[in-house]
Amino acid sequence: MTPNPTEVLKNHLSLCDEVHQLALEENRFLKQQQRPPDSALLERKRALLTRLDESLTAIKAGAAAPAPGRPDPERKETIEKARAKILQILHLDRENEQLLLRFSLGVRPTASPTTTVTPPLSQIQRIYDRHA
Repeated sequence: MTPNPTEVLKNHLSLCDEVHQLALEENRFLKQQQRPPDSALLERKRALLTRLDESLTAIKAGAAAPAPGRPDPERKETIEKARAKILQILHLDRENEQLLLRFSLGVRPTASPTTTVTPPLSQIQRIYDRHA
């Protein structure tokens, strides 16, 4: 049985929550240990990002398309929650990348007020861009 569009989106939101929790865990690790995370955490991250990619593919394929002529307020609310969670993830991921860069180089980067440092796109952002 094919899941209904709202269920597809709810599963995606749940997956976003898992990614957010892992990003928080990575952030705590980076701040406390001041070194790159171990391979176990990286493998968990890769597995979650693979699942996220598959979820986005299902959404893009139309599995989460609304039924014609039938507004679904629950669907709209789920989409908004997912968007908000994704923004939190992207913000946290950017911070994690900066911490990782700092600890990998062993130097604290300094930026003057006139210098803007733009980190490379995160893996999550690249996944979303690929499905946009």
